[in-house]
Amino acid sequence: MKKIKCECGHVNPEGTVLCEACGKPIEGNQHIDGNDKKKLLNMRYDGTARRSQTYNKSIVDKIWSFFSSVKVGVWLIVIALVASAIGSIFPQEMYIPQNAVSRDPAIFYEERYGIFGLIFYQLGFHNLYSSWWYMILIALIGVSLVICSLDRFVPLFKALRKQRAKRHETFLSRQRLFSETETVSSEDWAALKKGLKKQRYKMTEEDGHLLAEKGRFSRWGPYVNHIGLIIILLAALLRTTPLFYMDEYVWIREGEQLVLPGTDQEYYIKNKDFIIENHDPNDTRFKEAISKEGGEVPSNYQTDVIIYKAKQPEVTGAEPELEKIIEDDIRMNKPVKFDGYAVYQSGYQLNEFTSMSFKVHKTDDPDEKALGSFTIDLTSPKSEYKLENGFRVEINKYYPDYYLDDDGVPASETNYPRNPAFVMLVHPPNGEEPEISFLGIGKNIDATGENDYNVGITDFEMHDVSGLSVRRDYSLPYFMVGAVIFMIGVIQGMYWQHRRIWIRPKDGGILLAAHTNKNWHGVKKDIEKVIAGTKVKMVSDQQELDE
Repeated sequence: MKKIKCECGHVNPEGTVLCEACGKPIEGNQHIDGNDKKKLLNMRYDGTARRSQTYNKSIVDKIWSFFSSVKVGVWLIVIALVASAIGSIFPQEMYIPQNAVSRDPAIFYEERYGIFGLIFYQLGFHNLYSSWWYMILIALIGVSLVICSLDRFVPLFKALRKQRAKRHETFLSRQRLFSETETVSSEDWAALKKGLKKQRYKMTEEDGHLLAEKGRFSRWGPYVNHIGLIIILLAALLRTTPLFYMDEYVWIREGEQLVLPGTDQEYYIKNKDFIIENHDPNDTRFKEAISKEGGEVPSNYQTDVIIYKAKQPEVTGAEPELEKIIEDDIRMNKPVKFDGYAVYQSGYQLNEFTSMSFKVHKTDDPDEKALGSFTIDLTSPKSEYKLENGFRVEINKYYPDYYLDDDGVPASETNYPRNPAFVMLVHPPNGEEPEISFLGIGKNIDATGENDYNVGITDFEMHDVSGLSVRRDYSLPYFMVGAVIFMIGVIQGMYWQHRRIWIRPKDGGILLAAHTNKNWHGVKKDIEKVIAGTKVKMVSDQQELDE
């Protein structure tokens, strides 16, 4: 790498704008404009050499230079924001309602949102936040933040750590705030030091030269911001892994006990009861909503549950030994929490069928005397039922949630027994050919019109079903830590400023210059207080003079 030697003898790395030792301009800042007015020094990063502007030969150098650009970082963030905004137009795949006609995203988005939903799905926005390209985009933003920070922080840290009080005359005269006083007494010198100390400046002296500084820590505010953002981005990436985030959905019926999904068979839940309460239909506050919903708008729905923990790993074929750890009710926005898990009330289904009882009787029997009866458990129906008197009923087709499709063919909207229907084959005891019947709620169809035996519904049982979300989120603390660090950086950089005042003796007088990263009015007020009662001239704002 090419080295640049200053007239003071200090050797600077290529790309240095201001000599690291004396501050004398080395490169482009020596320019004089057309009106013979001095151009102010570029004090950004104190004129130190940045890696992205020094090395540009290898592929690593080019990649570093690319990601160190603020413009590249801003564009990456803009692309991520636009993509996130598009992804929020319609619900993500994970938020497709459990009771939707079809939870297949290829069908759901087009049926629910039309052509725009189809485009949304085909472009892959239905599963945006866990898609590979979105994760790469987030990772690239993180890479940009890291490289941008290192490219600027390291040289700035080195420059500020070893800055000297003795600075070249050109360095002072081309600061924004500058004044020259021809004669200064020793009393004035003493008053200046006392005033600087009173304003809480930290002073460094070198061969009669003075550097007064305060608020240096505020310069690190943007880099603290970056650290917070990097932690937040890492948390977002970790949240896509099952180790840090889990969100499962489960339907559980009243009286049912089952394993909580995602808990490795360690936790069980029992639905003791489901309760729903509706708003008063005469309440004028909900008049519009009640009219839309047909007279019922829930004011509360909850599931009374018991959470069990298995005392030891479940053995195949053996009943687990369970220990009750919590008994509570789950309501909207009031989850049950335990051991890092949270169970939320997310949905419900009223009046779902539990079982249906049937009888077989002679078609021409006016009393419909039962020749045999059977009961179907609708959650797990058998394929065949053997009845008294030798009858056998075969379940040929089962439609848990029966409807007729566009072609008039029987189908099921969901897998839940909300409107069960059956195609049954009745085998008589004498070995005759089986008879076909179609049976459902309010439907009893003899397929041939010549059946000798009829099947009828005698009874049924119903229950309510709770839809519960089971979540575990270990990434949230990282988001919180990142947010806190980010806010510390904001406060650090917003409410403090890095102020420096240089005083250089010259022929019985002094040169006084000052620089701050922001709030120039504030440093002027400091200087006014410091020189009060002395013969030292007040600094002038050379930027205003140039204008």
